[in-house]
Amino acid sequence: MGTHVGGYSSENSTMLFHTWPFAIFLLIVLPVFFALRKTRLWLPWLTVASYFFYGWWNPYYLFLVLYSTVLDFSLVALMDHCPHGGQKVDVRARLTRLRFEDRVLKFAFVGATSAAAGILGLALAGPKTLRPTMAALGVLVLLMALGALLSSRRIWLLISLVNNLALLLFFKYARFVVENLNAVFASHVALKLPDPSTLMPFGFEYLLPVGISFFTFQSLSYTIDFYLGNVQRERNFLRFATFVCFFPQLMAGPIERARHLLPQFRQFPPIRLQNFTDGASLFLVGLFKKLALANYLSFYVERMYDNPKAHGAAALILATAAFGWQIFFDFSGYTDMARGVAKLMGFHLILNFNNPYLATGLGDFWSRWHISLSTWFRDYVYIPLGGNKHGTFNMYRNLFIVFLISGIWHGAAWTFFIWGTLHALGVMITRELERSAFYRTCVPRLMKQLGVFVFVSFAWIFFRAESLNDALLIVQRIFTAAWHDPQIPALMLGLVALVWLYEFLYESRLRNVLQTDFVRVGAAVFMVLYLCLCGSGGGTFIYFQF
Repeated sequence: MGTHVGGYSSENSTMLFHTWPFAIFLLIVLPVFFALRKTRLWLPWLTVASYFFYGWWNPYYLFLVLYSTVLDFSLVALMDHCPHGGQKVDVRARLTRLRFEDRVLKFAFVGATSAAAGILGLALAGPKTLRPTMAALGVLVLLMALGALLSSRRIWLLISLVNNLALLLFFKYARFVVENLNAVFASHVALKLPDPSTLMPFGFEYLLPVGISFFTFQSLSYTIDFYLGNVQRERNFLRFATFVCFFPQLMAGPIERARHLLPQFRQFPPIRLQNFTDGASLFLVGLFKKLALANYLSFYVERMYDNPKAHGAAALILATAAFGWQIFFDFSGYTDMARGVAKLMGFHLILNFNNPYLATGLGDFWSRWHISLSTWFRDYVYIPLGGNKHGTFNMYRNLFIVFLISGIWHGAAWTFFIWGTLHALGVMITRELERSAFYRTCVPRLMKQLGVFVFVSFAWIFFRAESLNDALLIVQRIFTAAWHDPQIPALMLGLVALVWLYEFLYESRLRNVLQTDFVRVGAAVFMVLYLCLCGSGGGTFIYFQF
């Protein structure tokens, strides 16, 4: 998986939930957190703990989180000083006599103009390794000066969009874009673009910051929601900083919204026994998903996908299906543990997975899989594009754009582009069918679920394959290679079947039985015993690379 997004650090550099460093970290953080509950220091402690957690991976990249946090906090504060709907501004008076109606905007204009001059000076005459960074920062600060000059909320929002997306594009996609452009230039013009690593200041290593796709989207959602009037301005910087870098969900989500998580940091959460039991239960379930299921499935998947030429159709089909469950157990396991740790402290994180492989349609699948990302794209991409309000063609165009962006969001590789395109086409083709009375009432539920799983599993080939050539080879061999014994472990089939049966019963009339204390305690005992006797350790989380 690591070949898609080059520059990702090794698993030992991150504080994984299932490692001893995190256990020690939690044994320190939680007691101090509860000891400070009657003081005002619990929030600073939570902020420091979150920054330490992220800094364990790479202390230098803490500056990215801090920079993004400070900028978005400041932009919303400045946006708050601009009138809604705009107003006529005497630009000449502001430029010549610095006559501003608002002192904050006047200070922002003077400060940004002065800072831009100094920063652009460094871009021209400063150290060579610093010039690209200073040039980009200088343009951003000039935009800030323009926003203050025109008292424009839109410009402040534009700065937030440009800043967050530029960080994401540079660290995640710059090398992919440069490599592809250089491949095109090689046969047409004598031009070669430099590697993005040469643009790093002070010779810092060009790495993909862990969780950058998550914390940039979370911070960006705050500025967009404030601009749209969906949230109030947060005046406490520590509260906002904790919202952006809250350590349980910092690395791989769920992507929280300001209106849901920020209010939870306004006062110390009530201490309830149920928070501890629910939190411990969620963490155990997530740990079991990761160590007993995802890691175990990965052994078989890696063996098949690392050398697809050596395996027949049956083995590749089963490995593809196994990967579908592996990534589900891995990612939902992380979010279960994240929600569990947050719950221990009394905070509630949103549900991110809701039995996606029981979906009866592709639209239903995406309402159950990575819910926080799906709703993010719906609210901030699909609806602003027009949603389904401007005709059928525009609706399908918007759906295609959203799924294409979703594919690219997952990584800088053509395989992710194709994965997103496949889901776009699948949703577009089946949308009307899934809404029809025939499909809802006449097609057996199990057949619909099987159809969704087959399509989603086929698309996973492009998500998992090490390269586009490997993905195409796997597809070819699935349809043309001989059917040999796939040598799949019976335990792997048994575990997946057990989980699927549990989910199936959970969405049936027997749900109340599964929620009884007898079943829950029995399941917990089984998971603990299995982890102690058979659990497989190690392995970073798949979504850390996104």
